[in-house]
Amino acid sequence: MSPPAPPYQKKEPPAALRVALVLILLYLFLVGVTLLEAGIASMGSGFHEAFIASVTNPVSGVFAGILMTVLVQSSSVSTATIVGMVGGGTLPVSLAIPMIMGANIGTTVTNTLASLGSIRRSDEFQRGFAAATVHDFFNLMAVAILLPLEILTGFLGKTAAWLTGILRRADFDATAPGSSPIREAVKVPVDFIRSFFDPGVLAGIVFLALGLGLIFLALTFITRNMRMLVAGQVQKAMNRFIGGGGGAFGIVVGILVTIAVQSSSITTSILVPLVAAGVLTLRSAYPITVGANIGTTVTALIASLAVLLPAGLTIALVHTLFNLAAMILIFPVRKIRDVPIHLAERMSVAATKNHLLVLAYVAGMFLVIPLIAIFLIP
Repeated sequence: MSPPAPPYQKKEPPAALRVALVLILLYLFLVGVTLLEAGIASMGSGFHEAFIASVTNPVSGVFAGILMTVLVQSSSVSTATIVGMVGGGTLPVSLAIPMIMGANIGTTVTNTLASLGSIRRSDEFQRGFAAATVHDFFNLMAVAILLPLEILTGFLGKTAAWLTGILRRADFDATAPGSSPIREAVKVPVDFIRSFFDPGVLAGIVFLALGLGLIFLALTFITRNMRMLVAGQVQKAMNRFIGGGGGAFGIVVGILVTIAVQSSSITTSILVPLVAAGVLTLRSAYPITVGANIGTTVTALIASLAVLLPAGLTIALVHTLFNLAAMILIFPVRKIRDVPIHLAERMSVAATKNHLLVLAYVAGMFLVIPLIAIFLIP
């Protein structure tokens, strides 16, 4: 009697094919993010300037920065708008500073939404949601420390003004920074889709729906493929490599990647599926998000240097100094550095048990509380 046939085993696709698929999915994810931005723009381009101009105190300025950055899904866009308004004399530096701080908080909503791609898989979602919210809690902690110090001493504004005076003695001959090749490649399908619609509310709704759909679809399959690609030993080696030196290398990685893609939201959102899949630990991803905060300041900084607007350069420098100060004050001391990690881990456990908490957190943190604060704080 012939031996029984071996059970059918599904042949796994080669690693190179999975890598190619991940790159395609990353591209689709970036297209989704860009479609979100296009949707917001179609809803009304003049809203953000009028909204910011109505802010009259530092506290409401923070919430205005949060809300505007949530709406445009990019702290680079919101800070560039703030730089332009300050440089044009329509917004004082004293009110622009808390808006810049709020923009740092608002930019974290993208990676929080990105974590929802694995919400049906509890273990992955818990890791991914922690990776997303650790950025939230770090930036909240930074604002809680530095906003009162700035109100009391004005050290960020004064230091930035001093640096502006030094830099303006040089003869700059720079041009405004253009889009990265990545952004140019992403714009091709987005511009094709936009060609079928006239700007307006309907187009905005369509773009928002398409963008969210692409983001969730891409990140779901990125997480699945990254889990298949990386074995346990490679995972441990990567964590040791990135986490070595107290996270200093991770901070540098975050800075360089964010400069390359010109968006901290993209950098931190890509980290979420890596942590969700177990490729990186939360502690290894954490310093990369800190570096992303610093890297995202480059676009506005170079833009302000190119046009040589004194106040615009000052507020761009404030953005850089704020993120550097946050890193210096929070990251070197382990007990302080670990506070965002502990908060994110506890939040992720609670969110995994009750998914309604995720909705309450996102809506409350990034929409409801800012709106209430803006309208109620005189």
